Amino acid sequence: MTNLIINNKKYQFELQGHETLLEVLRDHLGLTGTKTACDEAECGACTVIMDGKAILACITLATEAEGKTVTTIEGLANGDELHPIQQSFLDNAAVQCGFCMPGMIMASKALLDENPAPSEPEIARALEGNICRCAGYPKIMDAVKDAVKRLNAGNGQRVKTPDTE
Repeated sequence: MTNLIINNKKYQFELQGHETLLEVLRDHLGLTGTKTACDEAECGACTVIMDGKAILACITLATEAEGKTVTTIEGLANGDELHPIQQSFLDNAAVQCGFCMPGMIMASKALLDENPAPSEPEIARALEGNICRCAGYPKIMDAVKDAVKRLNAGNGQRVKTPDTE
């Protein structure tokens, strides 16, 4: 039996050992926000967060997630209230076809959890493994910079943001 914690819920699976985390998320749990695209770790569409780090679910065996915490795009919102990063992507018109957005948002979340005030080059580096086929990169960058401001608002501190460097 493989025990997984996904979006703060515990699951137990009888796995063969060859299933990827992506297959378990989509096929066993119906969490289709994590996208299947290249299956070769080239596009970032399957990005999820495992123990605080952005990982590619298409090349991660489900058994590697045993005892670790996995968060998918479905795990970010609080009921009907979107996570500030999700809302920022919408408000900044960063969503075009939407296919890459879950991976972009999850990579952004992992970055901002680790570094609440990244520079523009740091944002670009964190997203470099995520491909947007619509070429919406400028609006995606704007959305991440806006998310930095939203997440740092109200904390009583002046933080360095990409616009104040």
